[in-house]
This record gives sequence, C-alpha cells and structure tokens, in this order.
Amino acid sequence: MNKKWWHDKVAYQIYPKSFLDTNGDGIGDLKGIISKLDYLKELGIDIIWLSPIYKSPFIDQGYDISDYYSIAKEFGTMEDFDELLSEAKKRNMYIIMDLVINHCSDQHEWFRKALADPDGEYADYFYFREGKNGNPPSNYRSYFGGSCWEPVPGTDKYYLHMFAKEQPDLNWENPILRQKLFDMVNWWLEKGLAGFRIDAIMNIKKDLDFPDFGPDGPDGLSGCWRMIESVDGIGELLDDLKKNTFEKYEAFTVAEAFNLNKSELNKFIGENGYFSTIFDFSAQCLSDGKHGWYDSPDITFKKWRETIINSQLDVQKVGFEANIIENHDEPRGVSRFLPEYARNADGTKMLGTISVLLRGIPFIYQGQEIGMQNAIWKSVDEFNDINTIDQYYIARKAGLNDTDALAACSKMSRDNARTPMQWDSSKNAGFTNGTPWLKVNSNYKLINVDTQEKDSDSVLNYYKKLLSVRKSDEYIETFTYGEFIPAYENTETVMAYYRVFNNKRILVIANFGKDTATVPVEYSFKHIILSNKGRSSLPTTSISLESCEVLVLECDN
Repeated sequence: MNKKWWHDKVAYQIYPKSFLDTNGDGIGDLKGIISKLDYLKELGIDIIWLSPIYKSPFIDQGYDISDYYSIAKEFGTMEDFDELLSEAKKRNMYIIMDLVINHCSDQHEWFRKALADPDGEYADYFYFREGKNGNPPSNYRSYFGGSCWEPVPGTDKYYLHMFAKEQPDLNWENPILRQKLFDMVNWWLEKGLAGFRIDAIMNIKKDLDFPDFGPDGPDGLSGCWRMIESVDGIGELLDDLKKNTFEKYEAFTVAEAFNLNKSELNKFIGENGYFSTIFDFSAQCLSDGKHGWYDSPDITFKKWRETIINSQLDVQKVGFEANIIENHDEPRGVSRFLPEYARNADGTKMLGTISVLLRGIPFIYQGQEIGMQNAIWKSVDEFNDINTIDQYYIARKAGLNDTDALAACSKMSRDNARTPMQWDSSKNAGFTNGTPWLKVNSNYKLINVDTQEKDSDSVLNYYKKLLSVRKSDEYIETFTYGEFIPAYENTETVMAYYRVFNNKRILVIANFGKDTATVPVEYSFKHIILSNKGRSSLPTTSISLESCEVLVLECDN
C-alpha cells in the first residue's frame, strides 16, 4: 500500500452552527472555531471537517446551498474563513469542507433561471419531467417524506428533489453542469482546502426513465433510494469527478456512501479508488426501522460486535474506512450503543477506545470527547430538524400516540447531535450570550469542557491520552497499518481485537456487560498501554474485566 499523508491522522467534525457563538446571535461562527483551534490541537486533532458554511436559506441546515462561492453571513465572512485556513496551517492542521453536489437550494441562481424558462438551458441542470395523467412522473418518496416530484408553476412539468422540495437534484448527465461543479471544487482546493466530506454522493446517478416501483408504505409511494440502488453507471461519474478535481491536489476525501456493495469497495477506496475513504455506517444502520424511527429496533451488543468485526475484516483487504460513533445526522453514540448502566464516564471511555483504535481513520464528532448524550425532549415543537418533524408525523399516522411518537424521535433525532457544544457550566453552556438557535442539553452543568479539563480522570482527559497513544511514535504504525484480528468472539459481553504490525501485537479488550467478565490469556503481556479504570497490574493467566472496563495491552508476541 502506498502511504498517504492522511493515513495516520485523526479527524474532528464541527457542526459550526452549534460549536461556539462569538457575536451573541445564538449561532456558532467561524471566529468561534478559530478561538478553539488550540483546544483541538491539544486534544490530538489533525483534520477538521466543517459541516456546510456556504450561503444558504437553511431549510436543511445548510445542505441547501444557494451560492457555492460564498460564506453564509451567519457564520462570518470569506476573510474569516481565510484566517481559519491560515491559523490551522500554523498548527499543522488541515481543513476540509462539506461538498454538497447532488442537489442545491431552490434559491440558487441556476434553479431560479430554470424556473424562469422551464424549456431553456438551465432547466437541463435539473430533472424537469412532464407528469403522467395528471400525476407526478413516478411514485418516488423523498428521504424527508412526500413525493420526490414538485410541480413547476405554470407548466405540466415537475422537478425532482430526493430531499426537501427546496433542494432540487442536479443533473449530472449534463456535461456543462458537471464542469461548473468541478471548477467550484478546484476553486476551494486552490484556496488551500485539504479536501472534502462528500454528501449523499450515491444519489448522483439516476435512471433517466424514472420507472415506478412497488409501493412500500401506506402512502402508495416507494422510497427513492430503490431507484438509486437499481441503476448502474455511477462509477463513470465518480471517476470523472476524481480525475478533474481531487487527484490534482492529493486531496483527502471522505464520502457518505450508503448501501455500498462489498464487491464495490475496491473501486471506492482501493489504491486507485474514487475517494480516500468512506464512512463506516454499518453499526448505525442496525437501528434502521422498516417504516421509520417508530419501529427502530434496539441494538444488541452481539449484533453490534459482529457488525463492527465483519466491517473491519472486509475493509482491511482493500483500504481505509472512516470510523464514527456519531455525527450530525445521528443521535449521540453513548445513548445509542451503550445500555443504560454503561452511560457513564467509564462506559463512554470504553466505547471511545474501541472505536478510535480500530483500523481506519477515527472521526470524532464535537462533544463526543466529553461524552455528550441525547437531550430530553418535551415536545415535538422543541425540534428544529426537518427530518425529525417528518418522522414524528409518520409515527402518528402509523397509530402511535403523542407520547410514543415523541419517544421514538427523542431516541433517534439528529437534533440530539446538534444541541450546542457544552463548554462550561455558565448560562447556555458557554456557547452563546444570546439565545441559542436550538436548546442546550439540560445536563450541561454535569458534562462540559471546563469541568473536565480540571479533572484528570475525566472523559476529555482520557480522550487526550487515547489519541496520544494512537499517534505516539511507538504505536502509530501499528494502529495505522496493523492488521485487525478479532478475539474472544464467543463471549457474551466482551469486545476485543488485536492490532498486529511487524513485531508488535496489541490487544484492545472491553467488557460491555453489567457483571465482571473473565477470559483466558492468549499471549503474555509486557505493558499496559491504557486503562480506563487505572489498572496497574498485568494480567497473567486470565483477564478479569469489571463492567465498562477497557484495557489496551502490549503483548510479548
């Protein structure tokens, strides 16, 4: 494998709207991010991913872009962004941005021109199609609910939107549009951007016949993703994107690529893949309901362990994946993957250790390093997320009462990850001296950066040690390039694996159970690298782990 500059890096996702507000308008901004670069550097972060900061009406929190070349005034100015790039570079840190090129905003100049002339040049930047017998062109349901087709005023045509109706899909079959997108990507890379996280990229290839599919819900519609999964040819578009942009700059790219077939992994993240890496969402997909959040299954430990192990074994033959516990589109990992008895500091450290030391690029989401948890939601009116509100009404239509529908949304809502970052115990968790755009989690006085920085045994200080171990001269090659070998799979509550590289073998082992778990020693040990419970004596014939205990042990090999 050819070594790349990003292989041994640790990334951190910032959701700018909720990170730190410096001007009192209740919305986080670029100056807030700049002021916390030293905090992130001390944590052990190399790459910072910014969720969208482009000009936008914010129908879908900035994933509806109205101008790809402008910074939204809510976040600051292009001068602020240039300062962020400069300050990050001084600290040997890299900035990547969200790249949203499956769709844009209905306020984008291209779409306004398309609506003004539905038979003109710009209409072909999108998917304008005539209806069938007074109905939309096909029976697709959007990701956010309702038809994917919105009428074009004054015509018998409709335009396609796989997300909100304010997010028209871009027509990647149009070479002029593609070139404009490539020009935009290169403009940012020329500015000094290190790369991109690429949003919803699997949706760019459409079946231009837009055939109907059998209904899969009581609304008589079919999920639009069924069309995406049935069409071939996305590889040509992705290869075109790579060769005309990323490849020229040795850019780091991480793609959001759901529903990827294992046989396709090499094309996506192999030596000459379309992207540097893709996110591993396999564990997150375990809570997918058949009809929505209201029938989302609970995640069992054994299924979670099996899923992580299988994903690691599949990917290490090919390239690198990006490992996450949570992100801006998911609930908090502590509340999702840990049973109630483990939703404490020890359990949080344990979950973090298992994730960060896997093979792949660790992505930490803001607040994960202090163990932020899901909020308590008292009413659907407290939510801001368009998807959560849609899921609430899906649950009500399915027959759930208000209490049960709210409970389903409280468990799964994306707003759990979007509540403001908890910096200290002062008003609004130190996020803003104004009114925050989304409510602050009520536990901020117990869980915040300031309190944890002063506590040597805190989750935050443990994360610093964890990242320091991963990046240390002694272990960086083992944790970057070392083979992943699962261990103790036949146990009820133990998640364990070896990382092996050249003459080093390291065991990462954790007990997710409520009771003590004991397993036999397979290799003798010479060193405790990390312990979340302060253990100092080496195991000899057996390893006994308390509930929520994790150990990282160097073997004699």
